[in-house]
Amino acid sequence: MARVFNFSAGPAMLPQAVIERAQQELLEWNGSGMSVMEMSHRGKEYMSIAEKAEADLREVMNIPANYKVLFLQGGASSQFAMVPMNLLRGAGKADYLLTGDWSKKAIAEAKRYCQVNLAADTSEGNFTRAPAQSELTLSADAAYVHYCPNETIRGVEFPYIPEVGDKPLVADMSSTILSREIDVSRFGIIYAGAQKNIGPAGLTIVIVREDLIGETIAGTPTMFDYKTHADNGSMYNTPTTYSWYVAGLVFEWIKEQGGLGKIAEVNARKADKLYAAIDGSDFYANPVEVSARSWMNVPFTLANAELDAPFLAGAKERGLVTLKGHRSVGGMRASIYNAMPEEGVDALVAFMAEFEKSHA
Repeated sequence: MARVFNFSAGPAMLPQAVIERAQQELLEWNGSGMSVMEMSHRGKEYMSIAEKAEADLREVMNIPANYKVLFLQGGASSQFAMVPMNLLRGAGKADYLLTGDWSKKAIAEAKRYCQVNLAADTSEGNFTRAPAQSELTLSADAAYVHYCPNETIRGVEFPYIPEVGDKPLVADMSSTILSREIDVSRFGIIYAGAQKNIGPAGLTIVIVREDLIGETIAGTPTMFDYKTHADNGSMYNTPTTYSWYVAGLVFEWIKEQGGLGKIAEVNARKADKLYAAIDGSDFYANPVEVSARSWMNVPFTLANAELDAPFLAGAKERGLVTLKGHRSVGGMRASIYNAMPEEGVDALVAFMAEFEKSHA
């Protein structure tokens, strides 16, 4: 078996130790005689898995007691509707920061339910920067403020948490969750698809402050009400049991690495190495303002776009895969989430130098 370095934006690579642990427990978990995939989600065996996963996530993120942690389905895209359904509470307006493709989709969905005020809009610069705090035009009558701290496609990341006064701050952290320590108490809701830094696709984590639960707009489906899931321990219906289990293994792995502080140190080194390789060359370029460059998603272009295909082919030969940029941006994109080992970034940087030398 030869595993590759998978730079996919998601589903992304998992820590090898997690995959090996899941492999060991695939047929039979902890003397139960069953695979986790076969367990009743309400049985004592699976309940112990689910409870430990939540406890470990609370520990690694230092989640305050007045927040519920929900393990849901529907991807982060379902949250684009669930957020306004649960937070509008009679208000007709919400503030959104438009900084890339995913915040744009969130805005389009929110417009089904309320007036959207664009508190920031960086589209004029082709989404290559994060707006400064001083640029934000927040509404006094907005129900909440929504933003995407890390835009996966464009590789733009906020270098700060927006100050929004007494309004709940909602963050789509799909691409940045668990990459470093954050102050959860600064947010009303944090949501994230699992398939980048948490586990397999199919699971969505929602961390929601308790006072924001229980008052939905008229016509909200039962499954789109946070209270439904909070009151039932995320088991109102059958959850994504296996994804939840693997996420729990990832949370354990993070603890074994020394927690999010240590994870952040490695992530910073990986990003620094890759950006240094790009900036130190006239052959490669990154379009994002330096202050807003993502730790997790690094887009870059070659001086001659006709060399994109040979670059990708050569990278694949060396076990460096899924580097093709998003179709709306082009070029390359290296997603270097927690599970990407530093040696994977080293291998990419070495190949980039080799390719430049032979094609410049």
